[in-house]
Amino acid sequence: MIEEINVLGVYMPAALAWGVLAAVFVYLVRGLLQRLPGYRLLWHPSLLELALFILLWWGLCALSDSFLYRWVAS
Repeated sequence: MIEEINVLGVYMPAALAWGVLAAVFVYLVRGLLQRLPGYRLLWHPSLLELALFILLWWGLCALSDSFLYRWVAS
């Protein structure tokens, strides 16, 4: 189902909102990851951040779909 969110009178896709939220979470987690000693041993730390972004984006979309389905169904 394609969902849209009304933000100040502008309709935007829900996937865009979850993607922005996932990017903010990755930005916040990046600071914690950089303090770990094993982070410097990674070949490409940006690949880890990309994978983290994709997993967070998928997780937020899955949680929102299940929450909205339960909210609408009840």
